[in-house]
Amino acid sequence: MASKILYVCQEITPYLPETEGSRLCRALTQAMQERGNEIRTFMPRYGCINERRHQLHEVIRLSGMNLIIDDNDDYFSRKAVLTDGADNYFQDNDERAIFFARGVLETVKKLRWTPTVVHCHGWFTAVVPVYLKRIFADDPIFRDVKVVV
Repeated sequence: MASKILYVCQEITPYLPETEGSRLCRALTQAMQERGNEIRTFMPRYGCINERRHQLHEVIRLSGMNLIIDDNDDYFSRKAVLTDGADNYFQDNDERAIFFARGVLETVKKLRWTPTVVHCHGWFTAVVPVYLKRIFADDPIFRDVKVVV
């Protein structure tokens, strides 16, 4: 039986430089889809991602969708991922991770897509299971979901 797997990733290649984590997310999502599973993948749209090179475009089905979360363009418009040029972590990474996690789960709800598994990759996604078990525990979309971190 095929699963419906939601991947929440901190980084994925080729959108960001290759690391062990970005390669794993790319390979795992592709392999699971090739095995007949239905997948959805979310990664922050960091400001350093070249949208033209990767042919990213707005998905028509998502345009105009209103999510009730405190929007803040400052979180992801900067031209870096998690650290500044001197390898210092951004002071607001916790807020950025919370914003991203809530945004992913609210988007999945709006799509009315019920995953059987939520697979989180990278410390930046670690708040997703907390939301699923505390805030979204009684939501029919996530009620029976299994979580992998």
